[in-house]
Amino acid sequence: MRRRKPKIVKISRADQQEIKRMLRDGRTQQRVVRRAQVLLAMKNRKTVVEELCQKVQMTRVGIWFLCRRYETAGLSAIYDAPRSGRPREISALERVSIEQLACSEPSGVGLEMTHWSTRSLAKIAMKQGLVPHIAHSTVSLILRNADLQPHRNRYWITPTLNPAFVERASRILWIYERIETLKAQDEIALALDEKPNIQVLQRTHPGQPMRTGQIARQEFEYERHGIVNFLALLNLYNGKMRSCCLDKNDSVHLCKALPSLLQPFYSCKRVHLIWDGGPSHTATATASFLRSRYGDWLRIIPTPAHSSWLNQAEILLKCFGVRYLQRGDWSSRQQLIDHLLASTPEYNRLWAQPINWSWTRRDLRNWAEKKSK
Repeated sequence: MRRRKPKIVKISRADQQEIKRMLRDGRTQQRVVRRAQVLLAMKNRKTVVEELCQKVQMTRVGIWFLCRRYETAGLSAIYDAPRSGRPREISALERVSIEQLACSEPSGVGLEMTHWSTRSLAKIAMKQGLVPHIAHSTVSLILRNADLQPHRNRYWITPTLNPAFVERASRILWIYERIETLKAQDEIALALDEKPNIQVLQRTHPGQPMRTGQIARQEFEYERHGIVNFLALLNLYNGKMRSCCLDKNDSVHLCKALPSLLQPFYSCKRVHLIWDGGPSHTATATASFLRSRYGDWLRIIPTPAHSSWLNQAEILLKCFGVRYLQRGDWSSRQQLIDHLLASTPEYNRLWAQPINWSWTRRDLRNWAEKKSK
């Protein structure tokens, strides 16, 4: 039997196509790839078994066994047979108890911790008598299978979905839906937002540039040279911005900056200005200034509370900050101001484009109705 050479294997055309597909797929396990290569080779009469053994690192007996198994089991012969595996030491009830403990607050079991880790869950589960013994790696597997991540969290704010919120948000969405219509009527839609208290940081040592096999590095320690308040005005039609820097983020300095920011739009029939409910925006002095200087020509549309995400200027400042403020190193406050003012025209030239706002008033109403149930 040992000297008997495996005979030619007849492989169906469908199985050949499936084997070739698996060989092209880089995710196929290597042991499965070797068995598939053996089957493809053994359908050829010119195949030399000894050379095939060296190529796939298998013995003649292994090749013989694979060929016979394919004749009886088909293409499933190249896969490992199912095994029972090691019996579970943690019962289903104990697993559920671990999941329930992870979903509870540590204060509920008399702890001062603010959140769980796999190690703390394993220790408390044994102290509470939920399981006689469990490793933190086993806890990690239980949480992963249940799609629970107690080590992670994120901030979120739920706006008060009352009729006042829906009405104020609808005014902003009405502007976004009618950008082109307003433009045809010689009206302009703008959005304004601040990036206050930008720290002027100078690293104590120069950064080290990127090299082959090493990312760029930046000194951790720094010297602080004050702060800068950055004010940006977004043109909703083309995505371009106008900007200025304020000494203080208050009503007085805002009123001084607005005329120069709005100056290019004086020829328009009307201006619709979207901004959030910041203190400098809602101040009585700001309202008096706007009413006396601009009257009905300037229509102010404030965002609802906790809903500054409705202001496209906030998205603009996020994009601007990623490209022009991260990894910054400035030796003085004036240097940062010069950098910001020089970056504005570059941003308009390279990156400015209108934001495609797809969330409509209908989506707002559906969302409000869903949350109110």
